[in-house]
Amino acid sequence: MLHTTSGGAPGGTGGTATTDSRLMSIGTVLNVLREEFPEVTISKIRFLESEGLVEPRRTPSGYRKFSSDDVDRLAHVLRMQRDHYLPLKVIKEQLDALEPGESLRVPAPGRPGDAEDGIEVPTAARVGRDELLAAVGVEEQELDEWESYGLLTPLQDGGYDASAVSVAELIGELGRFGIEPRHLRVMRAAADREAGLVDQVVAPLKVHRNPQTRAHAEARAKELAGLTVKLHSALVQTALGVRLP
Repeated sequence: MLHTTSGGAPGGTGGTATTDSRLMSIGTVLNVLREEFPEVTISKIRFLESEGLVEPRRTPSGYRKFSSDDVDRLAHVLRMQRDHYLPLKVIKEQLDALEPGESLRVPAPGRPGDAEDGIEVPTAARVGRDELLAAVGVEEQELDEWESYGLLTPLQDGGYDASAVSVAELIGELGRFGIEPRHLRVMRAAADREAGLVDQVVAPLKVHRNPQTRAHAEARAKELAGLTVKLHSALVQTALGVRLP
């Protein structure tokens, strides 16, 4: 769980911020969130705001000011995306259903479908095509284009793995910077190679005689996948640092 050193008025109220040292700038919020979510960016925070997931206050000059409740809310959204592959629409509905002052509760990672405090978390098995289109707000033509470049692959029944929601949202965010789907083919190829490397490591565990060892293979694969993502991010940032000193 994230811990902020600032207190503050309850988040989600919007409005104009008065002079309050307990409120945080978007840069401070970014640093706090990166303790748990190293991939988060200012653009991601602004995107979540545009989707109505958080409503920071504004100074008379128009600068965003976030309370500690706002930060907790953002962390909750990022956690539900990362651990349960939930669409933003579903997360927003859950947040809107909370009573004033009710604390955010997050189901344990890896247990999609469990209910906690009366909130039913949908299973993270797969989503339908219409559901995916509605979740990320794109048209059929855009989704077809993403599929043509191998960025998303439908299952045999025409649906998608639940992680497709997160992938589609990221493709959309990159598009706002002028990065087109055809530019992302290199990322798709790199992901396939990294997945192949992880699979080589865990393959012996999958065929082991011991059932516990076989069960451990999935957890090991997730751990290795997380490490490869962190390394990939660090290498990209290092390369950019060299090119853009």
